[in-house]
Amino acid sequence: MNYADILTRTEHAGVYHMPGDGEAGLIDAAAQNNFAVFRVDLAGVSDKAALLQAIGDAMAFPEWYGRNWDALLDCLADLGWQSAEGYVVILEHCDGIHGRAESDFVQTLQVFEAAANEWREQGIPFWCFVDMQADGINWLSDIG
Repeated sequence: MNYADILTRTEHAGVYHMPGDGEAGLIDAAAQNNFAVFRVDLAGVSDKAALLQAIGDAMAFPEWYGRNWDALLDCLADLGWQSAEGYVVILEHCDGIHGRAESDFVQTLQVFEAAANEWREQGIPFWCFVDMQADGINWLSDIG
């Protein structure tokens, strides 16, 4: 699959399952397109507070980040401190947080989807890929 071409399709950007062949191809494709890549390791994260903290730390959110849903959307929808042609966020090791705090994890993915919609209006691709073995979020699609 040619991820370099797919990632430039702003109209399809959003939240997706991690492709079966892993993240290496996505990271290479993002680099080819001058996209910023953020890898958020969620191993060991068990609640909303730790989830929001892990995202903020991995994405180098500004000091004013309030670690709540509104602040998450504000930061995701305005990555001015990480200017790029597009964005790829990889949420790694999601099974634990999905199992321990499912509603908070689903809410987080909905915030990422809202951010992708805001970026789409500006013509900038914003992708989020969810690394999860369990099949518990049926609205997540596969890329391609």
